This record gives sequence, structure tokens and C-alpha cells, in this order.
Amino acid sequence: MHRPAPPLRRAFTDVDGALLHHAECGRVDAPAVLLLHQTPRSWAEYRAVLPRLGVHCRAIALDTPGFGESQPLAGEPTIERWAAAAVGVLDALGIAQVDLVGHHTGGVIAVEVAAGWPRRVGRVVLSSTPWVDAALRAERARRPPIDEVEPQPDGSHLAALWQRRQAFYPPGRPDLLHAFVLDAMKVGDRLEQGHRAVAAYRMEDRLPRVTHPVRVLRAGADPFAAPHAHALAARLADAHVHEIADGMVPLPDQLPQAFADAVLGFLRRADAR
Repeated sequence: MHRPAPPLRRAFTDVDGALLHHAECGRVDAPAVLLLHQTPRSWAEYRAVLPRLGVHCRAIALDTPGFGESQPLAGEPTIERWAAAAVGVLDALGIAQVDLVGHHTGGVIAVEVAAGWPRRVGRVVLSSTPWVDAALRAERARRPPIDEVEPQPDGSHLAALWQRRQAFYPPGRPDLLHAFVLDAMKVGDRLEQGHRAVAAYRMEDRLPRVTHPVRVLRAGADPFAAPHAHALAARLADAHVHEIADGMVPLPDQLPQAFADAVLGFLRRADAR
């Protein structure tokens, strides 16, 4: 029997003086899943995923501090501080244990949550998550900004932002690029914060602390993250790679059913292999 999609709820939580926004679907007494988005997106990346997960669990999509509707934290943004803020939201919501789902930057934050608060975490899904080591940090230091564009009086920078991402999005889906630009406009001059935070993170020091079961989602048509999937899984104690061949950079909102199925298939089975 088909179960109706649960309604969407949205709320703000004060964490260290910043109001952090989240959206959620599902019963509040159901097992909790925290979803963390890529840079410079927001919870809206999971808009179509939330109701699919919410039929089975309490699915919570958090806006990283400084993105979406969340206020930035005072001081320098780092993966470690964003992970602590996510745990602060869980504390405020009374959630003792959670499964984690992170996409791109969100996956790096999920690694830090699992490493820093291992008893608070059950299973982890790392979607299109980079393997951040010294080589990647050096490469990022040499590379020009990923999304940063200089504001222009005629608004042409918005087209430049669109075109910078267009090759990594599926053809015939302007809705996905539109959603990206909307989120990027909210972020303003903080467009590169997430990329810089990832590039500064010492993942190699933290992965040994992640002993949880992990599913690494490999979006086959994502040129940035797909090459990292097997290297990342090999450095985790209990991980395997799950392929979504047609997935691109916007995987959660490009293929929400396939994404939700991959998450639920892992979280709901004792042996997900």
C-alpha cells in the first residue's frame, strides 16, 4: 500500500548565537537521519528526497551555517566548527543518535561528525565526497576559485555563474541550475567558503576514527568526486561503494528517487552489501 508523503516542517535553532535553519519530514519519534548539503547549496538540495525518506524515518536537512537560511557563525568557518554546529542542532532537537547523509561538502562535514562524536552516529552515507589529503589540498591551492564570480553592474555575473556549472549538470534540466543560482545568490561573497573549508580539512587524520558502516555513493558522471570514491572507501574501516551511473554534481535533486533508494537500502538493511 502506498503511503502518502509526510508534510514538510521548517524551523530555526540557536547554536552559539547563530540561527540555524532546517527542514524535516517524518515522525519525530522515528529514527533520525541528518542530511548535509554541498557548497553553495542549501537544504533545498534535498527538497525531493526528504518526503521519500520521511515515510520511513525522521529526515532532517540542515542549512550549513552561512548557507541557505542559516546565519554564519562568528569567526573563521571550518569543517570542524560546522560539524559541531550540526551536533548542536541535534542536541536542541533531543536527538541522541542519528544516521548521516552528506553530499560533496556535506559528506566532509559528515566525516567530522562521525569522527568527533562516534557514539552519536549509526550509519553514514557519503555521496560524491572527496578524499581530502595533502595532494588535494595542494591542488586546490593552485586552482582558481570554483564558483566565485565578480559582480557586474549588468548582472552578467549571474550568467557566468550558471555557465560555470552548466557542463556538470544534466542537459535539459534548467530547473537544477536555477536552484543552484538561487542558493548561490543568498550566499553572496561567501561562495567559496565551503570549498576553502574542505581544502583545509585534514581528512587523513580523522578517517581512522570513523569505524561506522559507510556507503560511499559514486555518481558516475560527476568528474570532481567520482574519481575519489574507491580511494575514500579503501581508507574506511567498514565501507563499500554504491554506483549511481547517471548521477552528476546535483545528484540528490537530479535523481531523488535513486538517491533515496540508495540511502534507505543501506540504512534499513542489516547487511547492505
